[in-house]
Amino acid sequence: MAKSKNILITGASTGIGYDMAKVFVANGYTVYGSVRKQEDADRLVNDLGKNFHALLFDVTDYDAIDKAAERLEKEIGHEGLGALINNAGIAIGGPLMDLDVSEYKHQFDVNVFGLIKVTQAFLPLLGAKQNHPSESGRIIQISSVAGRHGMPFMSPYSGSKHALEGITESLRKELMMFGIDVILIEPGPIKTPIWHKGANQAEEEKFQNSVFNAPLKKFQTKFVAKAVKKAWTSERAAKIIFDAFESKKPKVRYLIVPQKFKNWTLPRLMPTRVVDKVIAKAIGLLK
Repeated sequence: MAKSKNILITGASTGIGYDMAKVFVANGYTVYGSVRKQEDADRLVNDLGKNFHALLFDVTDYDAIDKAAERLEKEIGHEGLGALINNAGIAIGGPLMDLDVSEYKHQFDVNVFGLIKVTQAFLPLLGAKQNHPSESGRIIQISSVAGRHGMPFMSPYSGSKHALEGITESLRKELMMFGIDVILIEPGPIKTPIWHKGANQAEEEKFQNSVFNAPLKKFQTKFVAKAVKKAWTSERAAKIIFDAFESKKPKVRYLIVPQKFKNWTLPRLMPTRVVDKVIAKAIGLLK
């Protein structure tokens, strides 16, 4: 059986999602991309051409997800999906002590529960059913280095990505019976709008009177701002993800980090307590 040339990407309006759609279309695939606004749907169709089809749904709107799955079953049920790329996500930041529980719920609703619902809805098109018409597809989960390493003031986002890592570890084994592979992509900072949206939270008035206000601002300047300046482009990340999809024997994880030894390997070789103290002192959490 041949592999389906149909790809579903959630969160396709900007950043990595947009550039993945661009790469797949350029390589002869038909891309179905989820967006939340009609204006984004119109823009992407205009940008990417006839091989891009917009799906209007928010990953927290379960009814809309089911309707999108029903539409694709009618349109491409005889072909199936070659891949589901779970990319939609948000980044909420701030001190745990000052954040409302509702903000954690929103973070997990988008990054975790929405992803689970999307996966459940489209699994039959990937091959989780009898008499599937094509080779089983793949699921590509866009996680983050934050899913294995938590930085201060990033606990909502990091927690959601840790959850995604654990879910994926289990799901990969479960779906072996259908031949559906599940691959984790773990980007470090990438030049995308998600980091600017998260960084802006540091300037919100709700943190101005917080005991963490000064360390939070130092964290933004010493870590986030510098990391974004050295970050890889979303185009570069999209090409790595495309190559992972095309690989006959893909790795379980793909770490996308500039200066990998300095920014990833070395800190993981050091004692955790030492790394904690270095970070804490750098932003004024310890003297």
